[in-house]
Formats: sequence, structure tokens, C-alpha cells
Amino acid sequence: MIKVLIADDDAIIREGLKMIISSQDDMEISGEAENGNTALELARKTKSDVALLDIRMPECDGITAAEGMLAERLCAPLLLTTFDEEDFILRALKSEICGYILKNSPAERIINAVRAVNAGGTVFQEDILKYVRDKISPANGGEIFSELTPREVEIVRLIAEGLSNRQIAERLFLSDGTVRNHISTILEKTGLEHRTQIAVMWLKK
Repeated sequence: MIKVLIADDDAIIREGLKMIISSQDDMEISGEAENGNTALELARKTKSDVALLDIRMPECDGITAAEGMLAERLCAPLLLTTFDEEDFILRALKSEICGYILKNSPAERIINAVRAVNAGGTVFQEDILKYVRDKISPANGGEIFSELTPREVEIVRLIAEGLSNRQIAERLFLSDGTVRNHISTILEKTGLEHRTQIAVMWLKK
């Protein structure tokens, strides 16, 4: 059972998300919060698997809460955003947060995103990336991967598709350890800091 924590300062949106999550046989609501501070506290207490976090919240925004959850290895954060939050999105894409989805996404997309980040994958809704792609970093997306081997490029492509290390290992008939080693080498060669940046730069090229 995937335990999902919901955080949004809008009670109506929280209720809508609760209905979506509760309708799934493999998911349950572990808690709800109106701000990032409360969400972080609940993540510590409830042992949630995934946190659905609104980016813009009072007292503590979703990005700060997500970074805290990742630092303490509490759960996998999935950020909910809108197109008018460009500064927040750009800030989030520079972090290790691996899930971004628009608030007005269909229920099925939200459910699939929860399952993906719970499995260790990445979720980058293409509409969001199209909106901020040219503002993330200098336009050298293709060059940054020029020193990678064909196998490493294949792994980069699968990371950008949202696959977790385990899923990449299964797809390429490799061990999890081998995939982790490849990713470490990719980060070293490209000068990137984490898999989120790998995915963003690949989709940007």
C-alpha cells in the first residue's frame, strides 16, 4: 500500500486529491497539511511513501518541505504546480526533487505520477519542461553528453523517460549496482549533480 501525504493550503484541492488517491486499491491517505512545515512534521510521524506538495504554500513552501524530506530520507516528494509559478519551478528543477506535475492534470496522470516516484522514477510533465526549458541552463544540452559511451547515453535516455534504477536495470538486463555505477560515471563526466539534472538536460538538448 502506497501511503500518500497531501499538502496544499487550498482545502478544496486537498479534498479533490484525497478523492483521487482514496479511489485506488493500492493507495491510502497518510495525512494532510496546509503548509510545508506541517507536511514535514507529518512525513516524520506517518512514514509516508509519497508526498503530494503544492509548490506555493504559506509559512514553508513545497520545495523547502520536499528538500527536507529528501535530506531526511522520509519519502518521495511530488510537486504540484501551475504555469504562473516559473520562479518556483526553476528553483525546484535545480534540486534533487524528481516529480513535477500540473495541478489541473487528469486523475489518471496524478495516480501514475504517484506510482512512478514511489518506485524511484522521475516525473517531468512535458508541458512544464516546454515552458521553462530555455531558462534552466545554457544551451549546451547536447554537448554535455558528448563524452558518454553508448551505454551511458542509453541510461540517460531512460532516466529522462522517468524510469527508476531498478526499471533501467530490468530493461537493459543489468544489475542495480551496475546501473548506479553508470549513473555515478555520468554525473562525473557531465559535471551534473543528480539524476534530476540529467533528465532536464537530456530533454533540453
